[in-house]
Amino acid sequence: MGEFLVNLSQQRRYWLFLVLLGIALEGAALYYQYVRDEWPCVLCIQVRIWVVAFTLLGLLAIFFTGFKVAMKVFHGISVVIMFGLLERSWRVLAVERGWIFGDCEMDLGMPAWFALDKWFPWIFEVQTSCGYTPLILFDISLAEVLLVFSVFLSIISAALFVASWFDNYS
Repeated sequence: MGEFLVNLSQQRRYWLFLVLLGIALEGAALYYQYVRDEWPCVLCIQVRIWVVAFTLLGLLAIFFTGFKVAMKVFHGISVVIMFGLLERSWRVLAVERGWIFGDCEMDLGMPAWFALDKWFPWIFEVQTSCGYTPLILFDISLAEVLLVFSVFLSIISAALFVASWFDNYS
């Protein structure tokens, strides 16, 4: 398993997987928003931002897989992004289940120099309050699926970050 992780940490396959997964997740979010009329809350938009972050990181990393130092940095950034995604995903589920309470504003709260909701409102505009995510399949909510994905991605990114510090076994 160690050899597999070391090899994977040095290849484009992982980064391509992140890019394709990010595109699929953003596509699914837009499908639910525009086709199924399930409007996003501020937490959902923040999740989208983390997804865009790992997608863009994956795109950038694809071009630098030959540089070991860059790979270590990209894997480290990936861990931070995935844990940010995990935290937001947990918060979405916690609000939905009533485990935590808080006011969920209609303002994304981004600074003027990073006003994604103003630049790309069709993707990042908050349109409803928090507390509900649609059911996907078998009474499993989007928040539950999102949390499982986030845990999986966090574990994989952490394992690949550690593996990136080892040389190939060959």
